[in-house]
Amino acid sequence: MLIVNCLSLLLWILFDEGLLTPLQSLSPRTSGRIDSDQIIDLSGDGTPMLQRVRRGWIWNQFFVLEEYMGSEPQYVGKLHSDLDNGDGAVKYTLLGQGAGTIFTIDEITGDIHAIRSLNREEKSYYVLSAQAVDTETSKPLEPQSEFIIKVQDINDNEPKFLDGPYTASVPEMSPAGAFVRQVTATDADDPTYGNSARVVYSILHGQPYFSVDPKTGVIRTALSNMDREVKEDYEVLIQAKDMGGQMGGLAGTTTVNITLTDVNDNPPRFYKSKHDIFHLKVPESSPVGSAIGRIKANDADIGKNAEIDYSIVPGDGLNVFDITSDKSTQKGVIHLKKPLDYENKKSYIFKVDAVDPHPDHRFQSMGPFKDTATVKITVVDVDEPPVFSRAFYIMDVYEDTNVGSIIGAVTAQDSDVSNSPVRYSIDRSTDQEKYFTIDDVEGTIATNEILDREDVSQYSISVIAQKLSNPDLISRVNVTIQVLDVNEYAPELAVPYENLMCENAKNGQVQIIYLSIFLFFPNGGKVLSEQFYRFIIIRKMLLSIINILLLYYYIVEFVENVCFTE
Repeated sequence: MLIVNCLSLLLWILFDEGLLTPLQSLSPRTSGRIDSDQIIDLSGDGTPMLQRVRRGWIWNQFFVLEEYMGSEPQYVGKLHSDLDNGDGAVKYTLLGQGAGTIFTIDEITGDIHAIRSLNREEKSYYVLSAQAVDTETSKPLEPQSEFIIKVQDINDNEPKFLDGPYTASVPEMSPAGAFVRQVTATDADDPTYGNSARVVYSILHGQPYFSVDPKTGVIRTALSNMDREVKEDYEVLIQAKDMGGQMGGLAGTTTVNITLTDVNDNPPRFYKSKHDIFHLKVPESSPVGSAIGRIKANDADIGKNAEIDYSIVPGDGLNVFDITSDKSTQKGVIHLKKPLDYENKKSYIFKVDAVDPHPDHRFQSMGPFKDTATVKITVVDVDEPPVFSRAFYIMDVYEDTNVGSIIGAVTAQDSDVSNSPVRYSIDRSTDQEKYFTIDDVEGTIATNEILDREDVSQYSISVIAQKLSNPDLISRVNVTIQVLDVNEYAPELAVPYENLMCENAKNGQVQIIYLSIFLFFPNGGKVLSEQFYRFIIIRKMLLSIINILLLYYYIVEFVENVCFTE
């Protein structure tokens, strides 16, 4: 392109100075006439002042039509010199790009022909050199000079979408005219010549939803409020046609796959059954914290816009049940907060709200973004073990009580509707010596051995209650039996005494004081623990020491104060 511009500038200077003048001559191809731009004149007139032959070249550029498919070589132009009188004394030579392979010259006439079909998109012009020489001596008659053969464009290339097919997205519910994307087609033809490369865009498939700007290729929405939940994907076919879109122009097409992206325009909605209620059946034995059922509201949106928060409306089930949102399934999971008891309450009815946590203010006019459903939970009766009337039992019995004496009773009953009879037994792992027995029907506990508090002051046994209708269902309760003390030991002297008496003692005068230790236990013989029993033993030892010290003190005082003072 730089060479073309430079040569054009040189041509303008030469014409402006009057050094070049176009010549008119005949062409063997066209009604006896050749256009002046098809002739290069190699002649020159002498310049007397310089005594030399002035260069006679007339520089111009030839044009050759691309993609020529004629049976004869395509005529390009003619070289001519003023020194050529037509007698064959001058011959013409051609050098440069394509000389001899693409372009040939008639040495005598100077006619140039293209012997091959040319493609402007591969090479748009050729630079060649022409010269007139003497036929006999082959010496140049004129200096060598360059000229250009330019390949003239024809509309042989259709527009192409180099980046197609395309993908695009636009938010649903967008207004008409919202930008989607731009497509671009390129045409390899010459944009400076004619309309071969002037492209016009149109939409072949995708109306009435989308439109395309014929000049820029910008695609926009043609309808407002297109709903993704109705139709999400669209395939749009775009055409680019050259020649300004006129008849005869070449066209190329591309596909644009357009997706409507989601916006939060749908509230959650519960699927309502025939009675507009969710009915769950839950066994009364369900553990606290366990999931007892799931309910689901539907949100037609996707992703974050489809998230739902569930909550229980204050009422019948608020304190017994809880509900959480499963973010992976968007279901409401109902959990148990408190134990269920079929015998106390057989069913619960409450309401659950489903709320959209991310409402879009643009769509608030469409209604509240929440829904409410009614949930009924029916408690299912489960065959449960017997229930004792107390959490534990404490019984008292005096030591040395006769064998077979009843010391207390336990009570358990079947709380189920069947109200099965209950049978009792003692877990022998807690009473290996079989000190006690129990009536399997009444639950009364009796002694089976003579008890001695000084040996064992307290027993702890486990009582089992079984349902007669289902012996596998059992309950246990701890029974503590405390052995009470009986006053069975006489007082004893703390130590052996050696009696001393004053010889002059008077009648009724105190001679000595005896100290005794009474083996006793506080609280009527009830020993509450092994540690307390050890405390009693230590206490007895301390009392014995104190008695000895007191005895010594009183003897000394007696001898000094009684015997010697008398």
